[in-house]
Amino acid sequence: MKGSSSSLGIVFPLILVFFLGLVTSASLQKAGDEALGTRKYSDYQTPKFCGLQCHNDIYQQWKQSMMSQAYTHHWDEIEYFKLAVPHAEKDPVVAGVKAGCNGCHSPLAFLAGDVPPPHPSKGSRANESVSCEVCHTITGFAGDVPYNFNWISEPGKVKYGPRGGTISPEHNTVKSEFLKTAEFCGTCHNEKSPYDVWVKSTHLEWKEGPYAREGVRCHDCHMTYAPGKSASMGKTYPDVRQHLFHGAHDPGKVKGTVELRVHPDINEAAPGDKVRFTIVLFNQKTGHKFPTGSVEDRIVWMHVEAVDAKGKVYHLPVDKKGFPGEEYTIAADTLAYQDMGIALGDPNFKGVQRDGVPAGNRIFRMPYFDPQGRMTIQQWNTKSLGVDYRIGPRETKIETCTFQLPDTIPPGPLTVTAVLNYQKLVKPVADFLGVPPDESEIIEVNRHSTTIKIVD
Repeated sequence: MKGSSSSLGIVFPLILVFFLGLVTSASLQKAGDEALGTRKYSDYQTPKFCGLQCHNDIYQQWKQSMMSQAYTHHWDEIEYFKLAVPHAEKDPVVAGVKAGCNGCHSPLAFLAGDVPPPHPSKGSRANESVSCEVCHTITGFAGDVPYNFNWISEPGKVKYGPRGGTISPEHNTVKSEFLKTAEFCGTCHNEKSPYDVWVKSTHLEWKEGPYAREGVRCHDCHMTYAPGKSASMGKTYPDVRQHLFHGAHDPGKVKGTVELRVHPDINEAAPGDKVRFTIVLFNQKTGHKFPTGSVEDRIVWMHVEAVDAKGKVYHLPVDKKGFPGEEYTIAADTLAYQDMGIALGDPNFKGVQRDGVPAGNRIFRMPYFDPQGRMTIQQWNTKSLGVDYRIGPRETKIETCTFQLPDTIPPGPLTVTAVLNYQKLVKPVADFLGVPPDESEIIEVNRHSTTIKIVD
């Protein structure tokens, strides 16, 4: 019995250690909302540390990308602190966004349970946004579909990257196949609202499109590769991923996304005639729909105008097609976004201008609606979606504008120009909330002109 007791005395602690190991391992596998407060800031190195130690070039690239500004960016700060946090504190249905926004915008703050984090002006570690340690400690995701920050982070001595077996004085490097997948990106670039509506679906759009079938992944456009070193003392590789993450906030990425051509149905016309101009738009650049991501914020619209021989300018509204929900795809002088009044404490808030672009222009968008059926700019308060009239990858859309020539139009050339414009944020919303002007600047995507002759 004595020997048996001695054996049990050894076995029980081993069982306990094994059991506690399982519990600890299970707790470290938490993802999404369940991961809130399961880590400490100190579990993760700062981006500056990574840059100063070995990865300065990649660090400098990251510093200029939106990944480094996901929490500090002006619009994100205003949207979170002026709208999301006060709304979450007043409506239990959306209460989770107070913490959940940071699952993608400041993952370390979310993991640390820092809710809400300090304002960016305080300079806390929340400002690191989506840092080196966020991506390079992710081992996979929970569930069947990547969305709503359901990534799994396992910080420590091991860092996960595209290559394994490299020697580093600071960490071990393990090759991660998951890091190369589009699903990795989908953990934050797919999002459902508290009402179970897809309000971001960039990865899902890619998955349904032609590029996924051809094996072209997110990284191939947003993290292009080139010869170089990923670490200052390391080898030179032919395919080092550039950490630029250029996308919706990069004018160079946006310009030329859609090809645009305009042509008339006749080459000569007399005053009083009707001339129909056809505009063909082809999305030849994006692997997802355009616009994508924060579709509630983005606005892409086509403006067509004619200039006669004496320089007079005529705005040509788009011809209606008659599909359900089309009224949200043609610019109008109307109000929207009344649900901002919840966060602002104004139950009688009448909203702001819906579009902020010339009435009659075609808008390529998908409207979001709040529980009361009003168009909303707040993705967390989205209960339903309207018609999806965005331009898909390799999709061609055809629009027409019919111009009744004035009886007084002078003879000579009539030049018609179609322009496709893009804004990251609807300007009336930006102006109302005090967002810096660069967030609502107009970026010209493309333009084309055609000419007909006006005869007597």
